[in-house]
Amino acid sequence: MMHCVVLVYPAQGHINPMHHFSKLLQKKGVKVTLVTTLSYCKKLKNIPASIALETISDGFDNDGVVEAGNYKAYLERFWQVGPKTLAEVLEKLGRSGEPVDCVVYNSFLPWALEVAKRFGIVGAVFLTQNMSVNSIYYHVNVGKLCVPLTENEISLPLLPKFQLEDIPSFFLGTDVDDSRLLDLAVGQFSNIDEADWILCNSFYEMEKEVNDSMKKIWPKLRTIGPCITSMILDKRLAEDGDQDVTEFKIEECMKWLDDKPKQSVVYVAFGSFAVLNEEQIKELACGLRDCGSYFLWIVRASEQSKLPKDFEKKSEKGLVIEWCSQLKVLAHEAIGCSVTHCGWNSTLEALSFAVPMVAMPYWSDQSTNAKFIVDVWKMGIRVTFDEKKIVRGAVLESCIKELMKSDRGKEIKNNMMQWKALAAHAVSEEGSSHKNIAEFVNSLFTL
Repeated sequence: MMHCVVLVYPAQGHINPMHHFSKLLQKKGVKVTLVTTLSYCKKLKNIPASIALETISDGFDNDGVVEAGNYKAYLERFWQVGPKTLAEVLEKLGRSGEPVDCVVYNSFLPWALEVAKRFGIVGAVFLTQNMSVNSIYYHVNVGKLCVPLTENEISLPLLPKFQLEDIPSFFLGTDVDDSRLLDLAVGQFSNIDEADWILCNSFYEMEKEVNDSMKKIWPKLRTIGPCITSMILDKRLAEDGDQDVTEFKIEECMKWLDDKPKQSVVYVAFGSFAVLNEEQIKELACGLRDCGSYFLWIVRASEQSKLPKDFEKKSEKGLVIEWCSQLKVLAHEAIGCSVTHCGWNSTLEALSFAVPMVAMPYWSDQSTNAKFIVDVWKMGIRVTFDEKKIVRGAVLESCIKELMKSDRGKEIKNNMMQWKALAAHAVSEEGSSHKNIAEFVNSLFTL
């Protein structure tokens, strides 16, 4: 049996797509060992029993980045101890009679390729962001886009014209960690030419021109997404349910949704990382209260003290909970639109369930995703921020009403139905992503 180690960067948005890809590999007869850091593994819930789990060290085994104090210290130490401890895992598996044939590694961990090559095994890089975002970072890596940016409008081959507000936030240098995180994002491509396979969590039909262009540079590039639970898209993994590997408890909210009319509920969630200030949360509360629609709002426990004092967490109109199974919620017929941070996983999930989006990007690649969601793919409406970088309640209210009740909203919904069909086809047996995964797996069995 072929054996793949799947090495994940320790963050929620990175582990879920690689976990789902691992399940697809298992379905095709590949043994999978999922590997992440010890500090992150301690936080995880819903770890699948069917997938073996191993850990490496990031140098801060108690609490990762929090223990390190900042990303600079964290990543410098991780880059020192990560390769050594990954090698120890590969040696351990070999001694136990389960030698590894391939390392599928998150692109944020480029040193994993050097470890794989040292062991004489296949190295497959897994890109968790879309090809358009990858293309931006690639152009920085090869010197075709210079940092810091000096122009208000950025033009790159085969991509729309970007304003500064449309590019990944790490370019803007507004946070102390931005320069280090930009180095991390650009560093994905430092040795990518040497990888045996380049796998991207997107699907060909979504970014045809960029995919065709980058495949000329990287012949082994293959799109294998959307890497979300296939239960909804093609029913092949129905027995696995739709649980993510998560660092959060799952809250039950389906009964509340069951009582609501079709496409009547606004789902509001900003991912596992965004921390909104009190003023912003109060403005969101006002917008949701005044929009006239039911709403389901995910507010982490650490953030709930920022809610207005008179704001009801549970009522006929609204429900505020700490976390939920996003896949289950988006698949529910009561959901009419989503207010989202535009993380790539959340974007693919909304697309796959034909849920129109109110785009409210927070950081990283989310502004670029929002640009594509609104202007290229026509999947939603983007909020505007004021001079204090706050989305006012009236702005959110207007966007929700436009998506839920206007002719433009109907057009966007129709577009979403077409994207949903394309995503479902991509992972079907005749689809581009399914064929690409099959090609990758077959190459392992012919080693």
